[in-house]
Amino acid sequence: MMSKAKSIFISVWITLLSIGSIRALWQLTQVSVSIEWLLVLMSLLPSLLFFVWLFATPVARTAKGFFLPLGIALLPIIGLFSAGVQDPEMWFWVLGVGGVGGVLYEAWYSRFGRRDVSQLKVGMALPALQFERVDHSTLHTATLQKPMLMIFFRGNWCPLCMAQVKEIASQYRVLAEKGVEVMLISPQPHANTEDLAQRFDVPMTFLTDRDGRMAEQLGINAKNGTPAGLQALGYDSDTVMPTVLMTDAAGLIIYADLTENYRIRPEPDEFLQVFAQAGI
Repeated sequence: MMSKAKSIFISVWITLLSIGSIRALWQLTQVSVSIEWLLVLMSLLPSLLFFVWLFATPVARTAKGFFLPLGIALLPIIGLFSAGVQDPEMWFWVLGVGGVGGVLYEAWYSRFGRRDVSQLKVGMALPALQFERVDHSTLHTATLQKPMLMIFFRGNWCPLCMAQVKEIASQYRVLAEKGVEVMLISPQPHANTEDLAQRFDVPMTFLTDRDGRMAEQLGINAKNGTPAGLQALGYDSDTVMPTVLMTDAAGLIIYADLTENYRIRPEPDEFLQVFAQAGI
């Protein structure tokens, strides 16, 4: 139920940020000076520009806190209060969408909470998994007998995930020289994974986790984790929590990143360091 609420929240919030910013800009063109609508724009625009930045640039991770946009968004609340503004619409945009929405995004939506997955501890054997390759054949991890780097990502719709894939692509040659099997795994529809594989001229292994069965087995699935509305583009409602697993040739886990915040991902150099420390 909580995941479904998050799915609806992020879609509604971004929509309201867009509508409110456009409305404020339009109102500012109709009057000479409107302090109230300036405060509305100041409250909404920083958060909206944050998402524009995510989609427009290859950002694989952000700062731990959403504090700069949130801090700017909260200041207009003081402005409305000081000016004695009583118009409910102004308070809706500034306090509701800009203030409460920003706090919810930072403290609630962005965070998964503690992910204590007992079967993914360093030193444990990776469970036997199977995925679908782009050519629809099945990959069984137990048969590889080589070091593995497994990136579980939410889908092509996630800009942070796409930037992370791009990072790994730029590092692929070094990993391949170490004999590492680089796997990029998502529960998204197979056609989306196939489209993603065609974007990169790098022989990484793009895999589909059909119906998220392997993610559920590992305890990293995110039920109703896809933002509401993306189902119209063919995405499933369920997705996966961003996760990185690394194993040695014997299938023992040597690294597991179970981020508690979807905006925080490990740096790519960390993977090379872990393999080097494991003698790979």
